[in-house]
Amino acid sequence: QLQLVESGGGLVQPGGSLRLSCAASGFTLENHMIGWFRQAPGKEREGVSCVTYSDGSTDYADSVKDRFTIGRDIAKNTVYLQIDSLKPEDAAVYYCAALLSPFPCTLRDSAYNYWGQGTQVTVSS
Repeated sequence: QLQLVESGGGLVQPGGSLRLSCAASGFTLENHMIGWFRQAPGKEREGVSCVTYSDGSTDYADSVKDRFTIGRDIAKNTVYLQIDSLKPEDAAVYYCAALLSPFPCTLRDSAYNYWGQGTQVTVSS
């Protein structure tokens, strides 16, 4: 069974950090693009970062540049999202998604066909 499983969410104070993980099972992330998306209550889902697994090239939404870092561990078939300097507006359910593709990654959620179940990030003092 093909699965993406996110983990690492939680309650963090403003200014804190979190590291989210997206582990793939049942398939290898090689030759995929992987995206991280988030959705806050009452808001549309937005793409925050993505990585082209084959070469490690990345992209970020302007709102998270310099605070979010995406990375991959090929041996663990896992993609990470390091979130630093958390702000209240970062609070959301974070999802990872994957698409088998030879092209550079995209932040468009409609492009992806495999999705994880999401992990909640809460930012509060």
